[in-house]
Amino acid sequence: MPRRKAAARRTVLPDPKYKEVIVARFINGLMRRGKKSTAEAIMYDALDRIEQQTQQPGLEIFKKALENVKPIVEVKSRRVGGATYQVPLEVRPNRRTALGIRWLISFAKTRPEHSMAEKLAAELVAAAKKEGATVKKREDTHRMAEANKAFAHFRW
Repeated sequence: MPRRKAAARRTVLPDPKYKEVIVARFINGLMRRGKKSTAEAIMYDALDRIEQQTQQPGLEIFKKALENVKPIVEVKSRRVGGATYQVPLEVRPNRRTALGIRWLISFAKTRPEHSMAEKLAAELVAAAKKEGATVKKREDTHRMAEANKAFAHFRW
């Protein structure tokens, strides 16, 4: 945490194809070793595959999937008097989106399909239908927060 002042939030420019900031943020999360054009190719290929599979706009499915995986509450460890408690906290909107993006990408990587575009497309379609590993992760996070609701008075 900075001592002087909070770090300024950088603005992300919209992506070239859809002109959407959220797609650009997803591409940035997907990018490895600075290879942005590769990440863009994977993302756009995945959205095209979604359109072929579902006969619906890929961007709408992507947005729906992201909405379905964003967590509302999470738990954070707080140390109080020698004991560590899992304290449920509401997630800030920016972090909510970042967690959703991170979870979608990480669970897409573990899927059995062959190319990353196929994996990502399959995970996005599953998340849009409220099924799949990413949605399960969100449900587990919410369940954990619900179970530790008794320690909510420790938040500050």
